[in-house]
Amino acid sequence: MSTWDTPENPPPAANSHSESHANGTFDTGAMQAAIVDADASNSAAQAGRVDPENSRRARELGWVEPQSFDYGARAPTTVLHAEEPVDEENGDEMVSRHQSSTWAHDAAKYEWDAEYGDVGPRNEKLEAELFRADFHNRAGEKFKNLITVKVIVESKTRVEPIQDFKSAGLHPVMLENVELCGYEFATPIQAYAIPAVITGHDMIGVAQTGSGKTAAFLVPCISQLMGKVKKLAAPRPNLAVGFDPARDRVRAEPLILVVAPTRELCCQIFDEARRLCYRSMMRPCVAYGGAPIRDQVAQLARGCDLLVATPGRLLDYMSRPDILSLSRVRYTIIDEADQMLHSDWEEDMAKIMGGGDANEDGDHRYLLFSATFPKRLQRLAAKFLDTDHIHVSIGRTGSTHANVKQQVLWADQDKKMRALYDLLISMPPSRTLVFVRFKKTADFVDDYLFNLGLPSTSIHSDRTQIEREDAIRSFKAGQSPILVATGVSARGLDIRNVMHVINFDLPSAEHDGQNEYIHRIGRTARIGNEGLATSFYNERDEPMGEFLTKILMETNQEVPDFLQHFKPEDGVLNFDEDDEEEDQDTMTTDGGASGGAWGSGGDSGNAGNVGGADADNTAADSWGTGGDDGASGNRGGW
Repeated sequence: MSTWDTPENPPPAANSHSESHANGTFDTGAMQAAIVDADASNSAAQAGRVDPENSRRARELGWVEPQSFDYGARAPTTVLHAEEPVDEENGDEMVSRHQSSTWAHDAAKYEWDAEYGDVGPRNEKLEAELFRADFHNRAGEKFKNLITVKVIVESKTRVEPIQDFKSAGLHPVMLENVELCGYEFATPIQAYAIPAVITGHDMIGVAQTGSGKTAAFLVPCISQLMGKVKKLAAPRPNLAVGFDPARDRVRAEPLILVVAPTRELCCQIFDEARRLCYRSMMRPCVAYGGAPIRDQVAQLARGCDLLVATPGRLLDYMSRPDILSLSRVRYTIIDEADQMLHSDWEEDMAKIMGGGDANEDGDHRYLLFSATFPKRLQRLAAKFLDTDHIHVSIGRTGSTHANVKQQVLWADQDKKMRALYDLLISMPPSRTLVFVRFKKTADFVDDYLFNLGLPSTSIHSDRTQIEREDAIRSFKAGQSPILVATGVSARGLDIRNVMHVINFDLPSAEHDGQNEYIHRIGRTARIGNEGLATSFYNERDEPMGEFLTKILMETNQEVPDFLQHFKPEDGVLNFDEDDEEEDQDTMTTDGGASGGAWGSGGDSGNAGNVGGADADNTAADSWGTGGDDGASGNRGGW
C-alpha cells in the first residue's frame, strides 16, 4: 500500500480535508471548483476568439448570429410506451403511437387504423407537417430548362412516356398525394420511369441532379402496391388500439426496399416516402447507422412496408431474422447506384441483391438510379436485371443543366480562407454549401468562418450522428445558413433555397472527381430553380482543368483566362467516358441482340429498326424542343 493510501501517513492537506483523507477517501470539491473555473475561462476564451468587428459587419450585412452546438445536451430519446401525447391547443392526438424524438427515424407518419376502409381519413396536423412545411423544394421558374433535354431509351419493349400524372394509371390516393406535394408536371425521368415500373420492367435511370429521381421511383412503386397491401403485406398490430411490444411486436417484412449510400440521403428519401404513403396502409421506416438501434427496431416491430436503409445497418438487420425479412420485397431500388456498385460496396451489394431470404420470384423488380453512371458500371448493373430491362438516360450521362451558373476563380492555396470570407461577405446572405476535400479542413473552415461572425456549421463522417442531424436541421431552418461539408453531402442532398455552392477544394481527379463535381454543384438549382456554383482553382487542380473547361463550354458559360488553354482546338467536346469507344447498342445482357433505333429525336426523323425483330430498341427523344422526333412523337410543352 502506498503512503498516499495509508491512514497513518496522509498527504499534506488543509485541515478541512484531513478527516476525509484519514478515512481513505479523497475530497474532490476543490477539483470540481477548478473545473468550473476552467470551463468559464474556456467559454470566455471562445468568446474572445470571435472577432467583434467582423461579427458586427456580418450582422449589418444581414447574416444571422452564429449558434454553437450544445455539447452538453442529452441525446434525443424515444419514450416508447408512454401514454399517447395530446396536442394541448386543439386536443388532436399525435399521429405516431409513441412520443417522437428528434431522430429522423422517429418522424411522424400516417398510422393505419384497422377500422379504416380502403382510404384513410385526412389528418390536418400531419398534412401540414408533411406538405406545407417551409423546407420543401418547389418547382422554380426555369423548370422549362430542366425538361428541354435529349432522352435516350434503350429497351426491347417500347415505353410510352406519360403525358401527365392523371393519365399515368396511378392509384387515386397517390394522385392526391402527388398534388399535395405540388408536382404539377412530370420531369422527363418521371415520365419514362412511371410507365416502366407500372408495366413491370426492371430499370436503369440516369438523369441530371435535381430532376426528380426520388419521386420517379417512389411514385409508381408505392402506387402499384397501395391497393394490394392487405393481400401482400405481413400481419401487423393495430396501432390505433395501443401497442404492447411483448405481445404485438412483429418482424419487419417490407414490400419496397430502398438502399442509399449515405445517412442523410436515406433520411431525405424517407421524408418523401412519408408524404407519398399518406392516407394509405403503407408504413415507411428508415434504418441508418449512428442512431440508436433499439429505437429503430422498435419502429420496425410496429410493421414496415417500405424500408429505406444504408447498406451497413441493412446488413446488420438482415443477419437478425427476428427483426427483418426480405421475403416479401417486390421492389428493390438502389439510389446513387454508380457509387453503390463500386468495388468498395461489391460484397455488400451482392448480399443485399440476392442474399438472406430475399424474394427471388419473378414478381421482384430491380430499379437503379443515379445522376452519373459510367458504362462499365452500367454493364455490371445489368447483371442484376432482367434481359428486357429499360435503360433511360436524360441528357448526357454526367452532365449538368444550364440553371447552375458556374464560375471558376483563381485562389492561391494560402489565400483561400480569406477569399472564401470575402466571397461570402460580398454576396447577399443566402443558404450556402461549402465543399472541402478533407474532414479536418471542414473543421478548420467552419471555425474560421464562425470566429469571423458568420453563422456556419459543418458535417462530415467524424461528427456524431446527433451532430450531423443537428447541422442539417440548422441549415434547413436558416439558423446556420452556411454548411461546410465533405463529400458525405454531395450525393442526393435536396434542401430548399440552396442558392450558392462553393468548392473551397475541388474534388480530386484521381478519385472520381469529375462525377463528384457534378453531384456537388447539383445541390443548387434544383427542380427548375436557379443557383450559383463557385470553384476555387489553383495549380494543384490542374488535373481537373480540362474537365471544368468542357463543362463550362457545354453549358455556354464563361471560361476564365487561366483555363483557355484547355479548350479543344476543333471545338468538339469529347467527355472521355471510360469506354466511350464502345457502341451503346452493345449494352445488352445474356446474349441479347444489338439493335437500331425505333425512333430518334431532334430533326433526325425515324431511323427505323435495323436490328431485326428481336433487337433492342433505342430511342432518342428531343424532350420539349418542339422538333420533329419521328416515330417517338413530340413531347414539347411538358
